[in-house]
Amino acid sequence: MPHPVRSLQRRAGRTLFEKVSGGAAGRVERERIHTSPGPRWFDDDSAVARVHGDASMFPGGLRALLLQSLHPAAMAAVASHSGYRGDPWGRLGRTSTFLARTTFATATDAQEAVDVVRAVHSRIRGTTPEGLAYAADDPWLLRWVHTAEVDSFLTAHQRFGARPLDAAGCDAYLAQAATVADRLGAADPPRTVAALHAALEEFRPELAATPASDDVARFLLGEPPLPRIARAPYALLAAGAYGTLPPWAQDLLPAPWPLHGDPAPVRAGGRLATRAIRWALAGDPPPVRDPDADPDRVR
Repeated sequence: MPHPVRSLQRRAGRTLFEKVSGGAAGRVERERIHTSPGPRWFDDDSAVARVHGDASMFPGGLRALLLQSLHPAAMAAVASHSGYRGDPWGRLGRTSTFLARTTFATATDAQEAVDVVRAVHSRIRGTTPEGLAYAADDPWLLRWVHTAEVDSFLTAHQRFGARPLDAAGCDAYLAQAATVADRLGAADPPRTVAALHAALEEFRPELAATPASDDVARFLLGEPPLPRIARAPYALLAAGAYGTLPPWAQDLLPAPWPLHGDPAPVRAGGRLATRAIRWALAGDPPPVRDPDADPDRVR
């Protein structure tokens, strides 16, 4: 690869990583997550590490936010306490750091991340505009948030990932991700693909379009906090993420384009955008831990 291209790739990867991870502080955190010696919850070649370490997490994360917004109680908690419009990159950085810590960091560091989130959740209480009381540490609400996330991350990985999982790998991913949900206090997180599909159907009667979910869709799909030069590739990514939503979810979420469903051009655009992200991130990869300094991992 010519040197100018490598330089461009490094710059693109550095800019992209720092944008979604909190800047220079995120780089320091990544170094600590990946190089600190000690047992881990998951192997480097585990299904959860394979999914959470792939560029498909970008469309998967967008899809998860859209899907989560359809639960009125979950959306009320996000709208009232997360500052997703006022500080979208800060919220994204916190979420990506939590996923990185619980997937790749030492067991001690991962548990600390869980403890911090549980402490924050314990303070979030409120009432939806419809008069429904909610608590962020409600095990059922946590089950919805987890279900929407793993369904989105796995769906995006199978569509856009560099190495999609086989059937056993999909079940393994869900079982591994469920161990983190257990620690967060979620009720009965799905551990197989069959259980995931059943959980989504179980939640269907509770899901609805609201002014808050409409606002999330407008923000993520039509008004992203990005410079104009980045909006065209982002639109490909967002359309690809939206296209993977089930038809019933698309019916509840407004999109700023006339295409609905999952047409081939949308799938192709999503793949192209994800490949571009993967190429950029390859120019600024995470540090590699010395395996000789890493004892057996915690299962």
